[in-house]
Amino acid sequence: MVSFSDLIGDIYDTTLDRSLWPDVLKKITLFVEGASSAVFWKDAADRRGGVYFHDDAMEPRYRDTYFEKYIKIDPTTTARFVAPSEEPTATVDLLPYDEFMRTRFYREWAQPQGLIDFIGVTLEKATTSAAMLGVFRHERQGMVDEEMRRRMRLLAPHVRRAVLISKVIDFRQNEAAMLAQTLDGLRVATFLVDAGGRLIHANAAGHLLLGDSDVLHIVAGRMASSDRQIDESLRQIFLDAAEGDAAVGARGIALPLATSAGERYVAHLLPLTSGARRRTGLSFAATAAMFVHKATLDAASPHQAIAEAYKLTLAELRVLFAIVEVGGAPEVAEVLGIAASTVKTHLARVFEKTGATRQADLVKLVAGFSSPLLD
Repeated sequence: MVSFSDLIGDIYDTTLDRSLWPDVLKKITLFVEGASSAVFWKDAADRRGGVYFHDDAMEPRYRDTYFEKYIKIDPTTTARFVAPSEEPTATVDLLPYDEFMRTRFYREWAQPQGLIDFIGVTLEKATTSAAMLGVFRHERQGMVDEEMRRRMRLLAPHVRRAVLISKVIDFRQNEAAMLAQTLDGLRVATFLVDAGGRLIHANAAGHLLLGDSDVLHIVAGRMASSDRQIDESLRQIFLDAAEGDAAVGARGIALPLATSAGERYVAHLLPLTSGARRRTGLSFAATAAMFVHKATLDAASPHQAIAEAYKLTLAELRVLFAIVEVGGAPEVAEVLGIAASTVKTHLARVFEKTGATRQADLVKLVAGFSSPLLD
């Protein structure tokens, strides 16, 4: 059995060496008792996607055909952009399972592999795309159960933190020592701190941020915020980091900061107490690295925005996007594995709720939500 504490340490080590991801994903697959896992991305606007990292368990031809062909008819894609970002969601959370089994996606892609279920968690969501961690279940393992959900909840904040930090610091070498050697070369403000929040080292961007003193400042040698709630959160995550990787949990994944003028910043915390990262911590007597950068405002995905704007159910939303992607009711019925009459019923409700009268109006509606350049 894979040790949870060791696995968390391995996950954070990927921030320094991305080539570790395939092995880490194999361990994640074993830990949650799945058949295959991957970190991947999907685009809600044009139904594209791709794999960042995978565990090599899935046959390449199936992995390739998914993103070449079947991503466009995967009945869970639309619903995943509406589901809660931090909660692991399985197939049955997104649509009735008997309906899923009637889809072309299941019959032509999942069933031939013996795959019967999938659980995923969103790691980062932008306007039209999202990065996710997903794990498949084979028929020999059964459907996603509560134990698998519990383990995914344990892993999700750590994987999310590691992915976000990797994106922020964008290391291009594979040595842990590089973190210490190149701090001053990073554009993002970077701070090394001990368990008490005392500043051990800051890079050039960090000193500039502290010089402004409007986002973070030093009080008696300790990193502090003028916002009492944020200051208490900083104190706690610094203490947690000293206790080890697993102790950090969901704290400090994306800690919000703000200036008096309302500018928004985000802080990500990376423990330096174990694994390959420990060498960096020891060289500075630090227990954590904190990366602070200006936040970007992400709009809701087209799926989420349309669902909220017109009060569409998940079934209605699936039919709407299938009509836009696939064509008429008979074609949509065949792809989704439901009766043509059911498609027409959902479509009638979509027309009623959106005020559209033709299929062409629905295409324009979706296009308008997908592109900020369209009115």
